Amino acid sequence: MRKSLCFSLALLLCGSSLAHAHFGMVIPSSSTVTKKKAATVHLDVAFTHPMEQQGMDMAKPKKLTVTANGATEDLTAKLAPATLLGHKAWKASHSLAKPGVYQFAVEPEPYFEPAEDCFIIHYTKTVVAAFGEEEGWDAPLGLKTEIVPLTRPFAAYAGNLFQGRVLLDGKPVAHSVVEVEYYNKGKTHTPPDDYFVTQTVKADENGVFSFAVPWAGWWGFAALNTAEDKMERNGENKDVELGAVIWVNFAAPRKSR
Repeated sequence: MRKSLCFSLALLLCGSSLAHAHFGMVIPSSSTVTKKKAATVHLDVAFTHPMEQQGMDMAKPKKLTVTANGATEDLTAKLAPATLLGHKAWKASHSLAKPGVYQFAVEPEPYFEPAEDCFIIHYTKTVVAAFGEEEGWDAPLGLKTEIVPLTRPFAAYAGNLFQGRVLLDGKPVAHSVVEVEYYNKGKTHTPPDDYFVTQTVKADENGVFSFAVPWAGWWGFAALNTAEDKMERNGENKDVELGAVIWVNFAAPRKSR
């Protein structure tokens, strides 16, 4: 399987303008927890164009889970309505009771994008390390599609090379297209032109991709493939874009005083 035809359709519909990427988002209040007073992690769950800071309404996700220390907990009941970038989003909080590497994952309801004439389902995750534990960050969650990090996805510096492996139904996807965007909160960065909004890399024959992160902040990586099965809308079968998304924070070192 390869990247969804949705992107090409959008280019045709929009003429010469670029079709910018959609990203499922799950952003925690911190990607590392070292003090008990910060043990409650607050999550923002949304669907956006992160670099452009444009929001889209998101239906309540099918599922929000957290996996740590060999166990998975369903947090869906903790989801509460929120607003992000002027659109419907969700929020949740979860207390980290003991040391562990906590993988938060969201399975959304399918989103139909009229401009691209297809459904979009982004299986989205992020990783939070707590109280000194750092084992298990490379463990797959068994999602329909996911990016398994090959670079530790927390306590990373801006400038690091991030690597991940794209899985679909548990198997590596050769030559998968991976879109990369910065969560440009406050619009602190301005792309030179539209081509720079979404960075794009391709995985190798083993499903492995690499990206050198240029500056600090939250970065989203979305590996896109087309589902074998279509979904019906108004009596017509539509393509389904399956996105494996991971959000990783990259920090700038603190300057010595």
